[in-house]
Formats: sequence, structure tokens, C-alpha cells
Amino acid sequence: MGSWKTFAPAAWADGIKVTTGRYLVRFPQIGVAGAKGIPHVTAVNPDGRFCEAVRWYLAGTDEIVDVQCFKPGGWPVDTPFTVLWTLSSGVVPAANAYSSVQSTALGAIVQQYNSTGGPVTVAPSSPGHYTVRFSGVGTSGVQSGNIQVTAVQPNAQPRRCKVARWGWSGTDVIAVVACYDPATGALMDSEFVASFHRQRAVTANLPAYFGYVANAFAGQTNFNSLYGFGANSIGGMVIKYPDLHQKETHSQVTAFGDTSNYCGLEKLWSDSGGTALVSIACFTNAGAPVADRYLSTFTSRV
Repeated sequence: MGSWKTFAPAAWADGIKVTTGRYLVRFPQIGVAGAKGIPHVTAVNPDGRFCEAVRWYLAGTDEIVDVQCFKPGGWPVDTPFTVLWTLSSGVVPAANAYSSVQSTALGAIVQQYNSTGGPVTVAPSSPGHYTVRFSGVGTSGVQSGNIQVTAVQPNAQPRRCKVARWGWSGTDVIAVVACYDPATGALMDSEFVASFHRQRAVTANLPAYFGYVANAFAGQTNFNSLYGFGANSIGGMVIKYPDLHQKETHSQVTAFGDTSNYCGLEKLWSDSGGTALVSIACFTNAGAPVADRYLSTFTSRV
């Protein structure tokens, strides 16, 4: 969405295609030496294509995110996608919580951040299950916020990850991340990145315009920065985010549930008088369309 616009208004993200389904995306002038940050990637198409992060790295002052995309079954294919990279530091007020983690396939933490200053833990349960605990970022006794997950594969082999279960203990948010082999639909160990945001944008910053929803969930999982809880409307697989479509907008989607089903963006979101219209598409492992549960998030730079 272009956070660099505040200090480099003429700069734009760009990218190149390396081979079928493989892209290097450059985020200008936001790379930080010695810091990794995390990406999220969501495919944009109506026919079951999906994407993962391969690696990300600093090039001069720019951050490069390496993305690989696939069609159902795990064969490389070209597709539009959305991608972000974000880096966080320091402690922020508990009312606007954000936390993230990068995990190896064995559940070892590569890096983690928590706006409360507390820990993030990952407990693996092979094959393909990881219990992620974001300490102190939730709302006690209420399901709240939003979670996004992206598979990471440094060798660019096809993987998908999602949120299988989501709960809380006190103010700790607990998510079970499940990762799959798209060729078979079977659970499989995988590296991944996961992030949690509550009354904060998925990019970890605090712009004026952002929101999120989790369909089929109660509590405080429907939030709009302008109008508070419950203001976004969910019409099946289409979400309306009132008055949030402003400048340099961005959206991510993560599937929810205990199956190998997965979700993405059916098409790029649109602007209807300032209201962002976000269409979600979910699929079986074979790529057949299916109505399923998901976690959606939307934000604007300003």
C-alpha cells in the first residue's frame, strides 16, 4: 500500500517475472539493515491459484519479496496477487495490538514481534500443525482481532497454510496453523509467517482507514477504524468496508478451518463511493469453488 509515500512520494513498488509463477517484488526505500520483517501474499483469481513467499531480503535500501504462485495441484502458474512486507519494533498501547512470528517447519522461531513486549511461542505437532500463542494482544474473554498466515518455502516447493483453530486464554491469542501439500491435500510440515492485529492494520501501522472481518465468528472480529465494531457488512463471499477505500489500498485473506480448503481474492477490490468491495473466493484442494470460512483484512495508507 506504499508506506514509503510519506517520505518518497515519487516511488512505486515494482517487480519482475523470473519464470512461470515466480516474481521478485521491490518495495523501495523501506529496507532496514539487520532486520527481516515479514511478508503476506494472497493470490487474486477466480480459479483456485494460490501463492507463497519464497524469501525476502534487503537490496540497497529496498526490500525484495520473492513470490511463487501455483495452480491447483501445485504446478507453477502466473497470477495476479497482493503482497506486503512489514517491519515492527518497540512497544505500543495495548488497545492497538500487533504481533507476528516466522517459524521453521520444525516450529523453531526465526523471528518474532509483539507490540506488548511479551513473547510469541510456536509448538509444532507433526504433521503440519503448529500452535501459535500471541501473548497479551487479545481482549480478555472475547474473540477479537484478525489473523493472517502465509506459507514460506525457500526451495519454492508448493505449500499452503491457514488458520485451523482460533481461541484465547485471558488476553493471549492462540491459533493453530495448519499447512498442506497441495499435490495431495495432506497435512505437511512447512515454514510460515503468521500475524495478529487488533484495532490496528495488517501492515502493523495505525492509519486512519482500515478494517477486518472473520466470517462466522462473533465477538470483536468485525472492526472498522471509522465506525467501530460490526460496521463492515458480510454478504456471503463479499465484504463491504464502509468509507475505507482511500489511497494506496491493500487486502489480504486467510482461510479458516480443519480441511485442506483454501481462500484468496476472487478479483481486485473495487471502490463504491468510498466503500471497499472485497470479493473472496474459496476452493477445495482440487480447485473446485466452495463457500467456506475466512479472515479478511483491508487497509488504506491514509
